[in-house]
Amino acid sequence: MTRHPEHGSWSRRGFLRLGATLGAGALSGGCASAASAGSYAVGGSTLGRAREAGIITIGIANEAPYGYTGPDGTVTGEAVAVARAMFAELGVAGIRPVTVDFGELVPGLTLARQFDVITAGMFVTAQRCESVAFSVPDYTAPTAFLVPRGNPRGVATFDQIREQDLRVAVLGGAVEYRYALDSGVSEARLQQLADQQALLLAVEAGRADCAALTNISLNNVVAANPDTAVEVTPGFFPVIGGREVVSAGAFAVRPGEDELLEAVNTRLRAMQQSGEWLRLAQPFGFGPDNVPGPDVTTEGLCAP
Repeated sequence: MTRHPEHGSWSRRGFLRLGATLGAGALSGGCASAASAGSYAVGGSTLGRAREAGIITIGIANEAPYGYTGPDGTVTGEAVAVARAMFAELGVAGIRPVTVDFGELVPGLTLARQFDVITAGMFVTAQRCESVAFSVPDYTAPTAFLVPRGNPRGVATFDQIREQDLRVAVLGGAVEYRYALDSGVSEARLQQLADQQALLLAVEAGRADCAALTNISLNNVVAANPDTAVEVTPGFFPVIGGREVVSAGAFAVRPGEDELLEAVNTRLRAMQQSGEWLRLAQPFGFGPDNVPGPDVTTEGLCAP
């Protein structure tokens, strides 16, 4: 997920929209009502009450491949699949998804208390760490390139794009635009496009030599377009100004929910170490290089 850190913050306007929605007794996506979502969200142990009720409420943003509603109406995605398995092992039989705009996830968790866990593939940033308590990293999101099948230019890094003076497509407003500029790629060789499908079409048509995005998103695009003559390069973390830039997503709970956070961390680590996480995540475009290494920590990602 290449959202800028500020996309995880919320504005007064966003919170007023959220309040109006709650006042109307409806939630985006129709997954749960405000009353049912908050039925065990205050007082006592959230995890204990979830175990007793047999269900825990999660917040998603309807964004593939992390947490979204599929064509058949089923809520799915990498984070949702992992959450289902994780909470089942923690003694909570089911999950109740609540869909809100991405920018309303944090206030929906901490202020409106619509749900007890953000399960939306949210990147861990220093700014967000001031408002929520993140789990250990759920996944890492290396950058990759979408290239013609066979990768005829041998593209693997932004430095190679600069050296070969290649044309590279990126999503407008995404971090890859800055990665390319900071690596010395000429702005004249950058194409800012509207969405992932536009990146695919640009490479297919030869209007761009490659497209840059997270390997998760690019793998998802290729999986959705199996007949296309493109492929995704191995993921990597760009080195900008001599520093490796690591992006990682995690689950989030309210500050002070220590029992819930510890339980999530313990189970998530076990799933990653056993290979269960990879088995659950692979159908959504994730691979072995998305499993967080021991050097990728929440403390490090939260550091300014």
